[in-house]
Amino acid sequence: MKKNKAKLSQGQREDLLITLRTRFEKNMNRHKGITWERVAAKLESTAGEEKLWSLHEMEISGGEPDVVTIGTENDKKKQEFIFVDCAAESPKGRRSVCYDDEALESRKEHKPKNSAVGMAAEMGIKLLTEEQYRELQEFGEFDTKTSSWVQTPPGIRELGGAIFCDRRYNHVFVYHNGAESYYAARAFRGLLRV
Repeated sequence: MKKNKAKLSQGQREDLLITLRTRFEKNMNRHKGITWERVAAKLESTAGEEKLWSLHEMEISGGEPDVVTIGTENDKKKQEFIFVDCAAESPKGRRSVCYDDEALESRKEHKPKNSAVGMAAEMGIKLLTEEQYRELQEFGEFDTKTSSWVQTPPGIRELGGAIFCDRRYNHVFVYHNGAESYYAARAFRGLLRV
């Protein structure tokens, strides 16, 4: 459930667009064939206002969002731009969270402040799937010291588990934990379609 969002001030909006453009231009390998002008036009449209707020939330929590060409051919034909958290390590402002609100409620003591799924919903973004996480790793080396919760298949979640990924030894690993667990080095990476 999303929090009641405030609109970004003109200054916040301008600062965010400068940050996003700078990151976009420094990392052209993540979005070959896409121009910043096309992305900016979509962000600056009236439909982009809510998306800018979500991107701001991704940015201030340490995600370093950027446009990444991941997904199926069908995704690419939709004329959408996909922003993904591209910080080298799992975003600092989202660490020490369990998987979802059900897991959060199940903890009797030492509860974390939030859950990955709950926090993503408040921000207006989605957790990456395992497949999207693997695709992201083709653009760099992410989570070499941290890990990130990813969307967990219902069958695993129904049994109390959740999955997370990281990169070690130049390989992407998928692991499992109880959904109620949380660690100082684990957060989540989000995805936003614009």
